[in-house]
Amino acid sequence: MYERLLARALASTSRSVLLLGPRQVGKSTLLASLRPDLALNLASPAAFRDYVSRPEQLEHELEAAPAATKTVFIDEVQRVPALLDVAQVFLDRRPPRFRFLLSGSSARKLRRGQANLLPGRLQVHHLHPLLASELGSDWDLGRVLAHGTLPGIYAEPDPAARAADLRSYADTYLREEVQAEALVRNVGAFARLLDLVAASSGRILNLHALCKDAALGYETARRYVEILEDTLVAFRVPAWSGSDRASLVRHGKLFLFDTGVRNALLRRPLDRPLDDERGVLLEHLVACELHRRLGPRWPEAALFHYRTRHGAEVDFVLAIGRELWGIEVKASRRVDRRMLRGLASLAAQSDRVERRIVVFLGPRRQQLDDAEAMPLEEFLAMLPG
Repeated sequence: MYERLLARALASTSRSVLLLGPRQVGKSTLLASLRPDLALNLASPAAFRDYVSRPEQLEHELEAAPAATKTVFIDEVQRVPALLDVAQVFLDRRPPRFRFLLSGSSARKLRRGQANLLPGRLQVHHLHPLLASELGSDWDLGRVLAHGTLPGIYAEPDPAARAADLRSYADTYLREEVQAEALVRNVGAFARLLDLVAASSGRILNLHALCKDAALGYETARRYVEILEDTLVAFRVPAWSGSDRASLVRHGKLFLFDTGVRNALLRRPLDRPLDDERGVLLEHLVACELHRRLGPRWPEAALFHYRTRHGAEVDFVLAIGRELWGIEVKASRRVDRRMLRGLASLAAQSDRVERRIVVFLGPRRQQLDDAEAMPLEEFLAMLPG
């Protein structure tokens, strides 16, 4: 089992926690490692039936719980959002009595159920597939690009079994997440759009083109993309607004949450990353590594992309307070000055650009004019844990 960086933060506090993340990223394993005294798994049909019909049952059970019962773990809480109200009763009435550990994979389901997310009472965290720093000595770039970093899949030693598990995850996700949560009625249309999103993952989001290709109305396509974001299967990297908005592309990029899931959805061979997709996958990997660090782990940071209407672009703009880093990702062992044009365009737009970074696959750091060419592993290692 890989040690998750978030485990240290959760173990060092007595605050109640809501942990959100896609399925199979290790939410249940992480919260169970905190040794709760009482655990409820709402993925169990019997437990779901008990509490969805009578959420007050939990209140009665906690009232009768022995003094030694202090930590309560509720897995897949989005299935019965009313249990959050029960948690609030105890957190308000007797704050030190219980610590609640709650997990969920669908922020949309919680909102649809008008769930009480207990502002000020819960710490909300997100768990993602494994970071490079969590993989440690198990880091293997080819394996990460082809199979992604879902913990259970990455830990499987047999490559053929990893590939089979990954395809199963991609194929059953619609049934387990979308149908079980009743998020869409037309699963076939949603599946078509999901395949198209996988094919365009990392590109600027063009909803009108998606509508045409998936044979969907605009509002339906927009809602389906929102579902992907709300179930944490996709994330958006917005366009950097800059100072001269008229010259900049304003649409964001959409990324799937894991390179392996993207490959499985597109029916790519999973024994290795395809040579002609190596650049796309490397950019995807860096997007995921940056996105997974946003929030409590790096609260002052925000992630954007940059593109002008004249075609100048930078893969990522990282805003850290008022400082900007321009980041270009190249699947090459060599760098040259032609790779710096987008970074120069970004620097001309703002005097807040403090670092111009080219992430590449070479063995050693290089300096090209005002730009740093940095090996991938070195770049990932300097990001906050």
